[in-house]
Amino acid sequence: MTRPMLSRRDVIVSFLGAAALQSCRRRAAPPEVPGVLVDRIHEIGHLLRQGELPRASEDTAKLDCLVVGAGAAGLSAAWRLRGAGLDSLLVVEVDDVLGGTAQSGKNERSAFPWGAHYLPAPLTNEGPVPRLLRELGVVTGVDETGAPTFAEEVLIHEPEERVFFKGHWYEGLYVRAGASAEDLAQLHRFEAVTGALAAARDGQGRKAFAVPIETGSDDAEWTQLDRLSMADWLTREGFTSPRLTWLVDYACRDDYGATAQHVSAWAGLWYFCARQTGEEKNDGYLSWPEGNGKLIAQLAKSVGAERLRKNVLIHTVEETSGGWHAHGIDAKTRAPVRYFARQVVLSTPRHVAGRILSAWRTARPKFLDAFVSGPWVVANLTLSEKPKGRGFPLAWDNVLYDSKSLGYVMASHQSMRASAVGPAVATWYYPLADGDVAAERKRLLGTTYEDWRAIILADLLPAHFGLEQQLERIEVMRWGHAMVRPVPGLIWGEARREAQVPLGQGSLHFAHSDLGGLALFEEANWHGVRAAEAVLAGLGQTSPSWL
Repeated sequence: MTRPMLSRRDVIVSFLGAAALQSCRRRAAPPEVPGVLVDRIHEIGHLLRQGELPRASEDTAKLDCLVVGAGAAGLSAAWRLRGAGLDSLLVVEVDDVLGGTAQSGKNERSAFPWGAHYLPAPLTNEGPVPRLLRELGVVTGVDETGAPTFAEEVLIHEPEERVFFKGHWYEGLYVRAGASAEDLAQLHRFEAVTGALAAARDGQGRKAFAVPIETGSDDAEWTQLDRLSMADWLTREGFTSPRLTWLVDYACRDDYGATAQHVSAWAGLWYFCARQTGEEKNDGYLSWPEGNGKLIAQLAKSVGAERLRKNVLIHTVEETSGGWHAHGIDAKTRAPVRYFARQVVLSTPRHVAGRILSAWRTARPKFLDAFVSGPWVVANLTLSEKPKGRGFPLAWDNVLYDSKSLGYVMASHQSMRASAVGPAVATWYYPLADGDVAAERKRLLGTTYEDWRAIILADLLPAHFGLEQQLERIEVMRWGHAMVRPVPGLIWGEARREAQVPLGQGSLHFAHSDLGGLALFEEANWHGVRAAEAVLAGLGQTSPSWL
C-alpha cells in the first residue's frame, strides 16, 4: 500500500500526539536501529478478497474432524478432541507460526510474546483452563477454599507494575503522588462499587461477572450495563477524577484495544470485577518469557505435530454429502488442497468466517456486522542493558501515563536469571483505539518500519535516558484484526448468540474468542472446548464435559 510521504514529525504526531514532539526537539536525530516489520499474514489472508481461488478435484484427506485455525480456540478444540481419543483429526493454519495473537518468538536474548503475554490466575480449580495448567505442571495444589495454587516461577515476580508520570516512575498503576483528597475519595468509592459487584450473585448462585463469561449471570440487573459505554457509566456515577478516568481508560485499552468511550460498561466493569470474589482477589498473573505462547505450545504438544498443518489458507468451506469440503491452497506454493470432514470446527474471527463459508458469501448474516475487531502494533526491542529511569525500579509492566501506547512489558522479567543489569527484551504495545476501525486499519497498513522506529523512540526516550545506545534491534508486528472489541450491545446482544449456532444440522461448529466478546485466552479456550464437545456428540462419542 502506498501513501503520501509523511515527515518524521507527521508520523509521531499522528500516533502519539503533538506533545511527543517536545522530546524529539530536545534530542539529536534517532539512531538507525536495525529492525524489520515481521508481519506477513495479511498478504496471504487478503487473497480471500481476490475472488475465486483454485480448487483441487480430489480430497487431500478424509477426516472425522477438521479444525480451521490454530489460534488459542482452534488448538483448544483439538486438545479436547485428542483428550477424548479422536485420532482422525487435522488442524490447518494459514500462518507459519501457531497461536494467532498468542504466538511468540525468540532470539539470543530471550523468548518474547507477539501478543497476549499473561493469564490471570484462575479463581477456581474447575474448567478447562485449570486443567491445561495442571497438564503444564504449574498448579501445585489447592488452598483451604479449594482454589488452585501455583508454582512461584510462573507468578509475576515483584515488582509487577509501575507508571511514568511527570518525569518519574511510580509504583502501581494509580498515580497517588499529588492526588487530591477528592481523587482518593473517588478511587475508594470506585473500589467499593467494583468490590460489591464482584461479590454479587444471582438467584442461581452465579457471579455477576465471571470467567469465562458464559459461567456468570445473565440477569438483566447487570446485563443492562452492556447497553451504555464505560465512559457514560463513569459520568452517570459521578466519577470525574482525571486519575481514575485515566486508569479505567487504560484498562479498556489494555484488555480490549479501545477507549472507554467505545467499550460497554459491562465489559469495563468485568475487567475490575471478574478476577475477584469481593473479598479476595486472584493470585495475580501467570506469565512466561514467551507470554501465552507457553500455553499454545502445550496445546500443540497435546494435539501432536502430525495433526497440525501450517501455511494452509482455507478459502471455501461448503456442505457436501455426509459432511463438508474445505478448499484451500498451500500459502507458499499456491497448490490447491481439499479436505473432507464429517465435522468441522471453524475457529476464525467472524470477518474471516463471513468470507470463507460458501453459504455466508451467498447470504451474509446480519449479525456479522455486530463484531468489530481493532488493529494493534506489538514491537519487541532487544536491549544490551535493561532500561534506566528515575524513580521506582524496572517492573514487569511499565506504563506511560501520557502516552497513547500501553508502554511495555519486560519479556525477560520472568527469567530466573533476571537481574538489575544485563541484556533484555522489552515488548511494547500500541492499540489503535479510536472508533473508526476501518480508518485505523488503513492507517496501520500504510506504515513502515522506519515509522515505527521513530514512534517507539519518541514514546520511550523521555522515560529512559541512554535507551538509544542500548537498543540493538526492533522487530514490529502489525495486527490488522488483533481482537474483538466489546462495543456496547455486543456481549449481551443477540448477535453473539446467533454467531454460535452450528450449521449443517449441527456438523459445523464455531470457536473463537470473539464469540465471547472478549479477546482473552479463557474465552478462546472455553469456546474451543465447547465446540469440540459438540463435535464429539455429533460423532456419537460420549465423554464427561470439561466445561
